[in-house]
Amino acid sequence: MNTQNKLSGKKVAILATDGFEQSELESPREALLAAGAEVEVISLQSGSIKGWSGKNWGNDVSVDKTLNEANAKDYDGLVLPGGLINPDTLRQDKQAIRFIQGFFSDNANKPVAAICHGPWLLAEAGVLQGRKVTSYASIQTDLKNAGAQWVDEDVVVDNGLVTSRFPDDLAAFNRKLVEEVREGRHHV
Repeated sequence: MNTQNKLSGKKVAILATDGFEQSELESPREALLAAGAEVEVISLQSGSIKGWSGKNWGNDVSVDKTLNEANAKDYDGLVLPGGLINPDTLRQDKQAIRFIQGFFSDNANKPVAAICHGPWLLAEAGVLQGRKVTSYASIQTDLKNAGAQWVDEDVVVDNGLVTSRFPDDLAAFNRKLVEEVREGRHHV
């Protein structure tokens, strides 16, 4: 099947800030773009954000919109890259949490994909009750305490919520991300 225009007309937000895991932002963005989606990087401030790669700072990524300019209603899906610094910073920002909640509220049920430490943001947003998820193993207790059923699998899909553990899972994560965005809103 030709994946090039599968997501034509779909717009996906990637919420990130300094310290995002480089591959966990870039790889999903490339997969979405290759499938024909429009992708915007949303962050706390304008300009650019710096990734984390291995044990060092990585490359800069341009920010398309700040949280002040972005509205969840304008997007068909959301990607939450991991890394340790990125989600820990974002989960302390009330506006970032409200943006995430917008993909789950008012029967929106839009596809959301989170990898590595990214599901920390879902716990903070209070949207994990009864959901089956995976993540980087070190945050499993936080996710369980937020009401999630945590499992150790490369990718987990629960009614449009896609989660994975780490960069080695990106191929499976990206496939499911594209599939869920193509399917659109989910009935929970």
